Amino acid sequence: NPDNMDAMRKAIEPAQQRPMIDTDWRQLNRSFFDVLAVESNVMFAILALIMLVAALNIISGLIMLVQDKARAIAVLRTMGATRGAVMRIFLITGATIGFVGTGVGLILGLLVAYNVEPIRRFLAWVTGENLFPSEFYFLSQLPSRVETTDVVAVVALALILSIAATIYPSWRAARLDPVEALRYE
Repeated sequence: NPDNMDAMRKAIEPAQQRPMIDTDWRQLNRSFFDVLAVESNVMFAILALIMLVAALNIISGLIMLVQDKARAIAVLRTMGATRGAVMRIFLITGATIGFVGTGVGLILGLLVAYNVEPIRRFLAWVTGENLFPSEFYFLSQLPSRVETTDVVAVVALALILSIAATIYPSWRAARLDPVEALRYE
């Protein structure tokens, strides 16, 4: 098993009669694995920036919703709704948007990751082009492996950003003065 090199090394070392230098495939290709690690970190940063843009869209959408519903918020406040109740309404609205968006993104991302080779073959068939020539990449198919820890980190970051994005618009809705909102009605 090439992935179990550490256990195999422990079994081989006692059997060696003299000092030897043992190298495995990971040590021979260290620079390649370092590049893959950097690529993984860069991809996480790119995903984080995309999620930050999505969070800014949640903020702008909720701010526009607060402005659009200013009269309704003022009526609720004059009927006895507390600032906390108004804030909870917009927190729940924004969190729902974030949770649904994260869930849809998770499902679509996993579907693409688990079916990347059939998708590549389909796109090559539609376009008539070889999108992943094995002469250049030295691989017979497009590899894809889902890392659970990476998926959990991305989902957690998306949920945290979406909830954090709702705080300012909710606070703004809660501190809306009913008198000012209804003054010219």
